Amino acid sequence: MDLLLEGLTGVFQLNVLLILLMGIIAGITIGSLPGLTATMGVALILPVTFGMEPVTGILLLIGVYFGAVYGGSITAILINTPGTPSSAATAIDGYAMSKKGLAHKALTVSTVSSAIGGILSVIVLIFIAPQLATFALKFSAPETFALAVFGISIISSIAGKSMVKGLIAGFIGLLIATIGIDPIGGFPRFTFDNVNLSSGINLIPVMIGLFAASEAFRAMGSIFSTRKLTIVVEKVKLKWIEFKILIGTILRSGAIGTFIGMIPGAGGDIAAFVAYNEAKRFSKNKDGFGKGEMKGVAAPEAANNGVTGGAMIPLLTLGIPGDAVTAVLLGALMVQGIQPGPMLFENNGPIVYTLFVGMLVANLMILIVGLFGIRLFTKILLVPTTVLTPIILVLCVVGAYSLGNNYFDVLVMLISGIAGYFLMRFGFPASPIILGIILGPLMESNFRRALVMSQGSFDIFITRPITVVLLILAVITLFSPLLTRKVKKPTTEGES
Repeated sequence: MDLLLEGLTGVFQLNVLLILLMGIIAGITIGSLPGLTATMGVALILPVTFGMEPVTGILLLIGVYFGAVYGGSITAILINTPGTPSSAATAIDGYAMSKKGLAHKALTVSTVSSAIGGILSVIVLIFIAPQLATFALKFSAPETFALAVFGISIISSIAGKSMVKGLIAGFIGLLIATIGIDPIGGFPRFTFDNVNLSSGINLIPVMIGLFAASEAFRAMGSIFSTRKLTIVVEKVKLKWIEFKILIGTILRSGAIGTFIGMIPGAGGDIAAFVAYNEAKRFSKNKDGFGKGEMKGVAAPEAANNGVTGGAMIPLLTLGIPGDAVTAVLLGALMVQGIQPGPMLFENNGPIVYTLFVGMLVANLMILIVGLFGIRLFTKILLVPTTVLTPIILVLCVVGAYSLGNNYFDVLVMLISGIAGYFLMRFGFPASPIILGIILGPLMESNFRRALVMSQGSFDIFITRPITVVLLILAVITLFSPLLTRKVKKPTTEGES
């Protein structure tokens, strides 16, 4: 209790609160811009913290981290341009709601879900961090492979109208993921002696191309078309009865995000798609997903913000970063003379609890800033297409180039944009491609590491309980949509 009071005293100072708020606003801005990820944002702000007090500097970085994860949903919902990879799942139903004139409601759902998911993860961090971190350490190569397979099986839920087209899109993503240096043997694959391909195809330019550039190319067609598209922005607020329906989805998704965040190597993008799939599985209105279902916005946003607290669990208790952002935070903590690990709570108790309180306040700030900013955010939709489309394309180019100051990334983005345009026209979903690129390397590398551990025996995948459970869930997830459709079909025929 004394440590908690010290934490409250440490955070509720005007200068600390202002710096935390600045971090949140900077993070939201960074997260909403295509190509600028949360990791990049924290890395950019890191040098600013070197002259600050330890707690103030770390809270500034946490503000940027939390704000950027939330900020990615803004452009995902409004213009189908995920600001961060973890908001790609949000774009599926968020943009569909926006096209219906429900952008205000979609952003409200996103903001509230993000805040609740983040708060839930911090509460878990405060009370049961050591126990959960110990469980997360049981995830070795076989378990991580099974988790990746479970993630891939979600393709069946995000495939859209055609399961076959969804699986083809996912297979394309897996093929793209094989380009580059072999993760175990170290030899080049499908690089065609091009040095730019040796490190593989970067996810961010592909994502920017498939979602943002392709949408801009489609909008260019409507500019020159005789049939003009009219965008209506209706200020439809989220009703209390609608929010009550979402509470179960938000809590479940926040828990999923917290758990996946604990696993080193897994991130918000995986958590968002897993939570989206589970929301669809538990929903009575499965057909509404992909067409503007509010649960399709709430689930990924609660999950990817739940990852923020979850990823801090192994970082603070074991000194192991849960994702790329917490790897940067690990360096920041060590620069400030704070050594994460089992002795952190003994040696730096007041600082730790100050960070805990700061994380809770950061999520509350996201809720306040997000809700007050919705009216401003939706103004984007009122910008004429002739003005907005060139701006989106410029942001796509700048975002792709800024990753490594490399024109090759811009080329990848443009090719992905053209491919995305034609995929859209022929009814192929883009999300399974992104999922394949994200999970392909994780699945392959851990599959091969598991075989090295077992000296080539496949028994390792059926003798470890967590692995078996995840693989069974993957099979159920992959085939459940097909079974559901078969059950519905005879019923429909009987009714007719």
